[in-house]
Amino acid sequence: MKSLRGRDFLDTADFTKEELTAMISRAAELKSETRRGNRINTCLAGKSVALLFQKPSTRTRVSFDVGVHQLGGHPIYLGWNELQLGRGETVTDTGRTFDCFVDGIVARVFRHSDLEEMARVADAPVVNALSDSSHPCQAMADCLTIIERKGRIEGINVAFVGDGNSNVCRSLAEIVLQMGGKMAIASPKAFMPPDEFVRSARRLSSGAASLELTEDPNDAVKEAGVVYTDVWVSMGQEAEAEARRSSMRPYQLNASLMAAAPSDAIVMHCLPAHRGEEVTAEVIDGKNSVVWEQAENRLHAQKGIMSLLF
Repeated sequence: MKSLRGRDFLDTADFTKEELTAMISRAAELKSETRRGNRINTCLAGKSVALLFQKPSTRTRVSFDVGVHQLGGHPIYLGWNELQLGRGETVTDTGRTFDCFVDGIVARVFRHSDLEEMARVADAPVVNALSDSSHPCQAMADCLTIIERKGRIEGINVAFVGDGNSNVCRSLAEIVLQMGGKMAIASPKAFMPPDEFVRSARRLSSGAASLELTEDPNDAVKEAGVVYTDVWVSMGQEAEAEARRSSMRPYQLNASLMAAAPSDAIVMHCLPAHRGEEVTAEVIDGKNSVVWEQAENRLHAQKGIMSLLF
């Protein structure tokens, strides 16, 4: 495998299964070090990382800030409106400016095209901390969690229930197929991923990987080792909130739906959760939930990515 150093991390589809496995393995090693009390690694010693946030965040902001620190680097948090971006400077000029000062760029944005433009002009690696089309760092943390709980992803049935065209669902589908898993998406017809995405995701498949779409959530979870959901209304979708809630009400992850899944299926949610909406408190706090392990793994997965790219 060639070195990953200097590569951008915009989508998992840009990497091979071998490369993704290397980053996940590195994440597991760093997590083990942390658990043994070795909280500081020096692989980013002397390096600075810009953390650019156009959208608010809890887990992404804290995990990247702490992650850079634990790798021995210096994180610089930058809100979109704190910069000249908020006064009309272009993403291109901002990216070129960052390149004068920092060794890595982490950006959480509305438009994926802004990430692509920044990556085009900056020599420093750019990491996608969320865009309108994908959330690959979340997908890496999800993979780490599934491997810890199930021993592998290859051959594991992963069911996503809710908005099938969300950035989280899309990135999860890509990485599950890349790693040889079986993905089922249960969603209202109006919120299914587009055909173009389905075709491109299936081309990423390795081994016996498969992607199935259904409007029946019970059908999706019946053989699932993992049952995953996310919010029905994401940032920027507030105007269509009521229509979304009405369409997705039958897709709530509750005790009734979990009863249709195998008894050892784990429950995942990328957070924040709207309890009583897409998931009930009984399920997210239940014995099958690994949501907090999943949240912690954002830190370790991102450290794995940054340690190899930066």
